[in-house]
Amino acid sequence: MKISLCLIVWNELQGCQADVPNLPISEFDEVFAVDGGSTDGTVEYLESQGIKVHRQPKRGLNAAYVHANEVATGDAVVVFFAKGTLPTGDLLKFRPLFDKGNDLVIASRQLPGSVNEEDAHFFRPRKWAVMGLAAAAALVWRREGPWVRDVLHGFKGWKREAFKRMKVLDVGLSIDIEMVVRSYKLRISRVEFPTQEISRGYGETHFKIWPTGKRLLGYLWFELRRND
Repeated sequence: MKISLCLIVWNELQGCQADVPNLPISEFDEVFAVDGGSTDGTVEYLESQGIKVHRQPKRGLNAAYVHANEVATGDAVVVFFAKGTLPTGDLLKFRPLFDKGNDLVIASRQLPGSVNEEDAHFFRPRKWAVMGLAAAAALVWRREGPWVRDVLHGFKGWKREAFKRMKVLDVGLSIDIEMVVRSYKLRISRVEFPTQEISRGYGETHFKIWPTGKRLLGYLWFELRRND
């Protein structure tokens, strides 16, 4: 099996400078990036490291994943967000799980042995929101196989043919929970493994919890009425 590694980036120069030197590039058959319109030197840095950068033709997180699946040449794609918050060594865990027959592989911050950036705090609104969405999605749509605890983590991999079957939307930012829900509905094999996330050392997240949450609830309402 050939596996492509895709970096999803948007003004992440500092994160790329921290993570790119530690990427296990030799373990992948292809490495490229999909950029959402960076203006901080991210693209220039990646190109200086020999990483081809594809400018996504449409804005949005869903569009970035869709474009990654389209331009990849491997049988499977692993996406990684270079923010300096996740262990690059976990990239080595995907191939064995694909080889076991899994079509969707998710690095989870909600399993035993994992670490979420909010775990050091008493109030964990983002973590609790993810757990609530995960439970609701599993209750409504899962009919077989394991249920996914971390439905909003972008650090994941998939087989390209399975992604095509999902027919995900190419607009919005529902892609992470959408892939889980579609895997439930289409009975696509899935698995999680624990990862350890630390807080960002610079900047702020692009996805604020309350605005993002409202848009995700809108997606779930759409999926409830979707027939395929």
